[in-house]
Amino acid sequence: MRRGELYRVRRPPGDPKPARVFVVVSRQPLIDSTYSTVICAPVFTQWHGLPTQIAVNTAEGLKHESAIQCDGLMSLEKFRLTDYVGELASDKLRELDSALLIALGLPTSARPPI
Repeated sequence: MRRGELYRVRRPPGDPKPARVFVVVSRQPLIDSTYSTVICAPVFTQWHGLPTQIAVNTAEGLKHESAIQCDGLMSLEKFRLTDYVGELASDKLRELDSALLIALGLPTSARPPI
């Protein structure tokens, strides 16, 4: 499992849909650790043009035009992330970093190295 990978999660906690795609946003050292959860951002088909949303589509393995919603971060157990969908290219990872800074209200100068 790597940062920026997308997974379809069956029965995500608190979500009425039977499945939803999530992108892993945790830093790689946490993902590689024995810690049981990682931070993920949900992917929705609705796009509102917010600076905390990143457009994704078939290039990332999805069936539809969609958006990563950085305002909806969730901690998910690693064992739920088994249905691999695709991954973000390096330019999309940079967009994700920017959107996460905005979603968390952090100044752009606060970004530490990953």
